[in-house]
Amino acid sequence: MKTHSNRPPLFDGHCDTLLWLKGDLVSNGLHVDLTRADYSPYAQFFAIYHPFKPMFDELYAKLMRELETAGDAVRLCRTAGEAEKAAEAGAAAAFISVEGAHVFDCDVGRLPELREKGVSSVCLTWNTPTVISGTNVNEPERGLSAEGKALVRKMNELGMIVDVSHLSDPGFWDVVETCEGPFVASHSNSRALCAHTRNLTDDMFRAIVEKGGVAGLNLYSAFLVEPGKTATVEDAVRHIEHFLELGGEKNISIGGDLDGCDTLPAGIAGIQNVGKIFDALVARGCPESTARDIFYNNLMRVVKQVCGT
Repeated sequence: MKTHSNRPPLFDGHCDTLLWLKGDLVSNGLHVDLTRADYSPYAQFFAIYHPFKPMFDELYAKLMRELETAGDAVRLCRTAGEAEKAAEAGAAAAFISVEGAHVFDCDVGRLPELREKGVSSVCLTWNTPTVISGTNVNEPERGLSAEGKALVRKMNELGMIVDVSHLSDPGFWDVVETCEGPFVASHSNSRALCAHTRNLTDDMFRAIVEKGGVAGLNLYSAFLVEPGKTATVEDAVRHIEHFLELGGEKNISIGGDLDGCDTLPAGIAGIQNVGKIFDALVARGCPESTARDIFYNNLMRVVKQVCGT
């Protein structure tokens, strides 16, 4: 794999950029574009997401148009091997996720079609509860239904990553019991440092470690610091360091939630600044090899294990 030693790698597990794009994935005024994503290698999970409507088909078609317009700068990838080939060609690796099973009407029968189209991961819920489960915001006492467990099992069968960000606490533990192999919390922080229900308790993170999954650092300020405070790069680093203290060297990743949040840490205006967290980690004594694992290798390992080589 071709890399440039002066540029860190980045595999970001979640952005909502697709919802706002208008034919300008290479260069735009959003949080994410390919020109500013100056990382080597660079891979990105693009979420197919709508807050309420089952709009998978329309949004998938939009993503295909965006990737085609971007040309050789990016390749659609389904496996770790395809991402490696993209990097060797100097292209970004675009992976597809779905945020909320409501986007495909919670229809387990559609999963084979989605996998064939390149969807590699599904975040089981967004904030709105569905037949699948309650969420951290609404009906937080309700875990996975029979349909939710069937969805998880089918995803395991098809080689799709189960994502628990936004899920209710009981739903999280139902996934622990139901899911075979690694699962992810693509964009969730430490609840011990910021007491928001979107974040993970220490026991939840330990369960992710035990399953071999990853938790992705979310850059939304409200999930990094308590209300009324302004988040900094150091606050983001502290969440990583807390997970490291729990034995998560191989289980932390980046899931910036870019273009899905309105307040980022001071000094981070978009994808171009995410590398500041890498630099701060290393400056605070984190081995560069561990920082590279957090920024790229850990999530790619899960992709390799679940989605294939």
